[in-house]
Amino acid sequence: MIRPVLTEIGIFLIPFAVYALFLAATRSGLFVQSSWPVTIVARLALVALVLVIAGLIGLAHFSGAAPNSTYIPAHIENGKLVPGRES
Repeated sequence: MIRPVLTEIGIFLIPFAVYALFLAATRSGLFVQSSWPVTIVARLALVALVLVIAGLIGLAHFSGAAPNSTYIPAHIENGKLVPGRES
């Protein structure tokens, strides 16, 4: 469960990293407060939230079991461990 959370945090940080790379490439002063005005940070946050929402929708829609399938958990059958499967 931690992998999707870390993936979504990484997706959220992508716009900020791209803007930081832009500032570094143009030598505009990456750590100068005037390079990070509130309007730019707000736009970056909005783009980041849209990316995260799209990622979560994609995760919910394209991962997991097929519709109307039943998961049979791992169990012991005739003294042997049978792995879980979908049926």
